[in-house]
Amino acid sequence: MEEINTNHALQSKTQFFGDSQVRAAWDSENEKWYFSIVDVIAVLTESADSFAYWRKLKQRLKEEGNETVTNCHALKMPAADGKMRLTDVGDVEQILRLIQSIPSKKAEPFKIWLSKVGSEIIDEAADPELAIDRAIRFYRNLGYSESWINQRLKSIEVRKALTDEWDRSGVKAGREYAMLTDLMYRTWAGMSAKEYKDFKGLKKENLRDNMTNVELILNMLAEVSATEISKNENPENLEQSAQVAVSGAEVALDARKSLEKRGAKTISSKNAKEIADKNNYLEGKEKDS
Repeated sequence: MEEINTNHALQSKTQFFGDSQVRAAWDSENEKWYFSIVDVIAVLTESADSFAYWRKLKQRLKEEGNETVTNCHALKMPAADGKMRLTDVGDVEQILRLIQSIPSKKAEPFKIWLSKVGSEIIDEAADPELAIDRAIRFYRNLGYSESWINQRLKSIEVRKALTDEWDRSGVKAGREYAMLTDLMYRTWAGMSAKEYKDFKGLKKENLRDNMTNVELILNMLAEVSATEISKNENPENLEQSAQVAVSGAEVALDARKSLEKRGAKTISSKNAKEIADKNNYLEGKEKDS
């Protein structure tokens, strides 16, 4: 499959079908969703190896002369290791045609889900507050506390300001973003992004969605510091932006060390489920008292 060639940015994000994650990219210029085919197959078949399933299915569809395979393309999407890798994708029409070739009890609910996702992004483009409301509902359903949700939403704003500054400095979205982010984690948390996720027992999940309040605040401090330093120093390339990223993360490292000297725990192995379970337990205790 050929890589999709676009002269504009695609908005990559992870969509959720129940407990399953489906990588997706929104093409705002053409108003199209592209979905990772292996993720869709994993949802529909619950196969232990969706890549092998797709290879066999793709070969069969080619032999049958099915145009779905011929017209599908590839996009760079974040893989389980955090790196951007070419992934076979299909738009909504192609995915719906592909579903017809996969015997699955989840086919009809998945079709409804696809329609819902498409409708939501169009509505959110007209009114961005809807995206914020949806994020709040999503985090509440997972059991997060209101204070954590407020911090998480603020962290998204802080992250956007940093990536805007990286764009201005000539840093490219995708691999170079990941490199700088990884560098910042190594500096303030002492772990790469992959090591941090392993520490929390994560795979494809978003690392920030699995941070405690303290971790979120330290990461925000690193990012907002890097943003302000970048505005003052005006880096012009990836190398200079990397130096700024380290400087920003060192501010968070100093804060982390200061907290730890006073007995605070700053880095936690807890993931989202464990954080939510603790929040629910504490809220239950408060109601009982």
